[in-house]
Amino acid sequence: FPHPRRRPMFEKVVVVDCRGHLLGRLASYIAKELLSGQKVVCVRCEGVEISGTFIRQKFKFLSFLRKRMSTNPKHGPRHFRSPSRILWRTIRGMVPHKTARGTAAMQRLKVFEGMPAPYDRMHRMVIPDALRVNRLRPGRKYCSLGRLSSEVGWHYEGVVSRLEEKRKIGSKAFYEQKKALRKLHAKAEEKKSDVLKPIAAELQTLGYQGVRTRSISYRKCRQSWAPKKK
Repeated sequence: FPHPRRRPMFEKVVVVDCRGHLLGRLASYIAKELLSGQKVVCVRCEGVEISGTFIRQKFKFLSFLRKRMSTNPKHGPRHFRSPSRILWRTIRGMVPHKTARGTAAMQRLKVFEGMPAPYDRMHRMVIPDALRVNRLRPGRKYCSLGRLSSEVGWHYEGVVSRLEEKRKIGSKAFYEQKKALRKLHAKAEEKKSDVLKPIAAELQTLGYQGVRTRSISYRKCRQSWAPKKK
């Protein structure tokens, strides 16, 4: 996320690709954005990472599973096993969720394993200050939230990985078509450069820095491409 003072007003929705982020740092940034009024969607939650060895994190989670109400365990606490709900619960712990403001903030949050539609075709962002490669010293141990969840009761790791492989094939085809359209657009601009030069100069005198042609070609590419149904 950009710094609050350097960015414009709220985006309609911000899609965060959680792969490669540290759990606590990621949750703190998202909690702040939710309380500020921003809608956030977290995808690929199984790719979140936790600092520390896997066996240590597993023992900590197993200890957490033993914490329950002695007379009636159905009364809580709830022990979520899926990566998305673990992230959701971590964010909830950083939000005053029992107040009206906190409840409204949590309603702005959506979390998913994998990358379901329509978020697979939306612009996704990362949080550089929460990335493991930026925040954890090289050589330090870390583990994946997806692997931890699969060993404490989450049974859909294989399903999510298969769906992700299928999605990546479609994304690659879309990207190749997008590159081809960009090349055609660049050739067309080069061919008509003599015609466009006076128009660009006139637009510059009126205060326009340039024409946003790349976004137009990207939009056309998205409209023309659609995954094939089997």
